[in-house]
Amino acid sequence: MKILSIIIRRCLTALVAVFLLLPFVKVQAAPEFMPVDQVTKGMHGIAKTVVSGNKIEEFGVEVLGVMEQKGPSGDLLLVRTYGDVIDRTGGIAQGMSGSPVYIDGKLVGAIAYGWALTDHKIGMVTPIADMLALWDINKGGQAEPKLSAELKVPAELQMPAEQPAIPEEPEVPAEQPAMPEEPEVSAEQPAIPEEPETPAGQPDLSANQAATPLMVSGFGEQSLKMLADKLKPYNLTPYAVNSSMADTNNGIAYRTVEPGSTIGVQLVRGDVSVGALGTVTYVEGDKILAFGHPFLKRGQANYFLTDAKVYTTVNGLENSFKVGNSTEAIGMVTQDRGAGIAGKLGHFPSVVPLRISVTDNTLSRTNDLWAQVVQDEELAPTLAAVSVFNAIEKTTDRIGSGSARVGFEISAAGIPGGVLKRENMFYTQGNIGELAIAEVHEALALLAGNQFSPVTVMDVKVDVTIDNERRTATIVEAKANTAEAKPGDKVNIEVKLKPFRSEPITRQVTYTVPQDQQPGTLMLAVRGGGMISLAQLLGKNQVTEEDITKLFLAKPKAKSLEEAVKELVNRDRNNDIVVEAIEMGMPNSPGGGTGKNAKPAAEKKFEPAPTPVQPDKLTAKLGSSFAQKAKNAKGDTDKRKVHLTTDYIIDGDAQVVLNITK
Repeated sequence: MKILSIIIRRCLTALVAVFLLLPFVKVQAAPEFMPVDQVTKGMHGIAKTVVSGNKIEEFGVEVLGVMEQKGPSGDLLLVRTYGDVIDRTGGIAQGMSGSPVYIDGKLVGAIAYGWALTDHKIGMVTPIADMLALWDINKGGQAEPKLSAELKVPAELQMPAEQPAIPEEPEVPAEQPAMPEEPEVSAEQPAIPEEPETPAGQPDLSANQAATPLMVSGFGEQSLKMLADKLKPYNLTPYAVNSSMADTNNGIAYRTVEPGSTIGVQLVRGDVSVGALGTVTYVEGDKILAFGHPFLKRGQANYFLTDAKVYTTVNGLENSFKVGNSTEAIGMVTQDRGAGIAGKLGHFPSVVPLRISVTDNTLSRTNDLWAQVVQDEELAPTLAAVSVFNAIEKTTDRIGSGSARVGFEISAAGIPGGVLKRENMFYTQGNIGELAIAEVHEALALLAGNQFSPVTVMDVKVDVTIDNERRTATIVEAKANTAEAKPGDKVNIEVKLKPFRSEPITRQVTYTVPQDQQPGTLMLAVRGGGMISLAQLLGKNQVTEEDITKLFLAKPKAKSLEEAVKELVNRDRNNDIVVEAIEMGMPNSPGGGTGKNAKPAAEKKFEPAPTPVQPDKLTAKLGSSFAQKAKNAKGDTDKRKVHLTTDYIIDGDAQVVLNITK
């Protein structure tokens, strides 16, 4: 009997433990829905939202009319709000988007739109039928991967999805940039052409759609400006929030929410945060509807869905707004369309983990930052690169000239070897942070947007070292240890460098004469890796298509992802001394003679390497044969080029002439 008692007691303990481990689900009766054709002017109902903390409160709603086919997904309901909550908030506040509206206990839809600088108590409701249709789109979709790491959630993102410019917002610190001029569009006003049933004082609804606001935290002044500039093509406008990033709610949570509670949607979370706050409209099992209007309107989506807390709601002259922050991740947004957002609780988005380490040698300090960026082929490269720029700005606490050594390692499924690694050095008299992130963005954009196959980025690690010192050196001269050589011989070339404001130094580069090199004069260009030598064109009367090809200004497009990655990884570095063979025999070219009588050029001219856009432009102008010639020239050049990596960004060039014998 004693043994039986022990067994029963253990079984009961295990059963209780199982129930305790299950996600808490608040059981509530599913509401009935009221279709638009049953809604008439003069009807009264209630809506639910959070004004402070997590307490859901109710306010009154009066129907003013049905605006047929005036919303992004169909009809909208014009309503007037009232009651104690509305009196305290000053009207419909930013962050109330998604607040469920009930008439006679039936769910009608979600508060979604309003106007600035008018009666804030007037707004528009998206019908629930349009929002429910988002779940039908989700049917048959593939499950998203779960988060691979614990998260900390430091975001104060309370703006509704389609909020235009909001000047003088109290929560915006000094680093807020000037925003696009959309001052008269409401806090959540979409582009609704020629609306005839609007209240007095409504701004012009036929105007272009206002830029979507993103509430961001953890960004410096210059980083915020860069983010605003980079996101303009996506119709996004970032606003800084003045909040602490040391949020104690880390990681993820398996919990449900209820209609009227506040949720967050995030694109980036970690030491920086980018996203928005809104309100839950309807929950059914693990499915959720919110906002009542689009966030980014990207259709199938992959965003963080987070729990959130509201500190207070500020009654503003232009717009009222909620002040709050996201907490744990509780799910993911799967659809982002005109009627709102749809998501799943307990399922989490695929992300790009980002680890950044920045060292400022001048200040003798290092900062390590981390973030998780949602997997999005268009947005992820930009968001990641700006996050790196922000880490540089926060570490150096300045803008301006300097030198940078940048190394990054991208681990990804679907690329050769599974890793893309690249190191380079940069110097500019402008903002060194902007130049330092260029190749990081290029690499992420290459993988995300390549035309060959999808790539899943699993980890991005970036190491940056910044120095106020100008670490550049100019090639003064280059001398070979011999004037004659045979195919296969190794020739040592001493390169004299003049570092900026320092004494000259010498570096030795060993060049192997190609086995197929023909007897006669071989001219070698000695240059910095970030430069393109123009030695072949000095003294030439006319520049031909063939000459441009030989300078590889146009490179053939990669025929595979492997080839594209290899080109980026093996590209000359700015701190390389490059020695390569250039073709001889051009009329009036320096060193155009043969053997020992050949002389190097007395004058040197250099140009920075062309941007990636220029080759396509040249190819279009010069014809398709140009690309093929460039391809042949590149293959030959690869066999005739060596490089030596230094601690300086190298500029200038010199020429070495060898007499090749049998």
